[in-house]
Amino acid sequence: MKQRRVIISCAVTGAVHTPSMTPHLPITPQQIADDAVAAADAGAAIIHLHARDPVTGRPDQTPEAFGKFLPQIKERCDAVINITTGGAPGMQVTERIQPVIRFRPELASLNMGSMNFGMYHMLDRFKEFKFDWEASFLEGTRDLVFKNTFRDIEQILQLGKESGTRFEFECYDSAHLYNLRHFVDRGLLEGPLFIQSVLGILGGAGTHPEDVVHMKRTADRLFGDRYHWSVIGAGSAQLRVAALAATMGGNVRVGLEDSIWLGPDRLAESNAQQVRAVRAIIEGLGLEIASADEARDRLQLKGAAAAAF
Repeated sequence: MKQRRVIISCAVTGAVHTPSMTPHLPITPQQIADDAVAAADAGAAIIHLHARDPVTGRPDQTPEAFGKFLPQIKERCDAVINITTGGAPGMQVTERIQPVIRFRPELASLNMGSMNFGMYHMLDRFKEFKFDWEASFLEGTRDLVFKNTFRDIEQILQLGKESGTRFEFECYDSAHLYNLRHFVDRGLLEGPLFIQSVLGILGGAGTHPEDVVHMKRTADRLFGDRYHWSVIGAGSAQLRVAALAATMGGNVRVGLEDSIWLGPDRLAESNAQQVRAVRAIIEGLGLEIASADEARDRLQLKGAAAAAF
């Protein structure tokens, strides 16, 4: 098959890393907006967004928090804006879906199942914290299950149907691909699907090349040519996994949500720096990157004008 241009997604802040891990993590609404726009300028077609408390950096899933930066990002760049329904580990689904209800984005993320979601091992590396919530937040994941039941997923899919929002289906293991197939078989979803293989989270699949190949092979078998594939490599594996995915005909996601690193013991100074790094890999492979409008066309999105912000 002829390879299409590679869609770069950038997840600018997320809910995994805490402010004490890196001084470069966007926290305030202005920082999130500036980093998102810079990432788009660097080549990201899709910007994946979480919100945080501007003082403590704690994840904040209220529509009010998102409303402080969404209009600015939309005004300053043409990237596809992708709002999380994952929120932060420990949040209930009723809390996590509020920004999508309020803002009706073109694209939203949807985790395709419940899973252990461990971040406590980060305490082996990071010992000193600026804010009281950070260490307890990480330690709490030792006994945490991120909950997205079949009922939860149905509820989120119904929101998408009502608002015209399409989804980035985040699949942390091959079982999540089978969950996705279940909803397709029930007639609750139509292609093309946008499937994001999320590799390297403790509780999900790893980042070995065979894990990448297995996720792609399983998706091919379940969905044929009715999906677009993208890959996240968490932590130090980010660029290695991206290079492999691009070689295999896939799309890629980078950003400080997924990794705070640019190389061994070298912190990334911005999301745009990671986008430029993965763009250099893609273009070094003789490939081209996709524009935001090309991503909209391939994923059959409703367009930025139809979002409620």
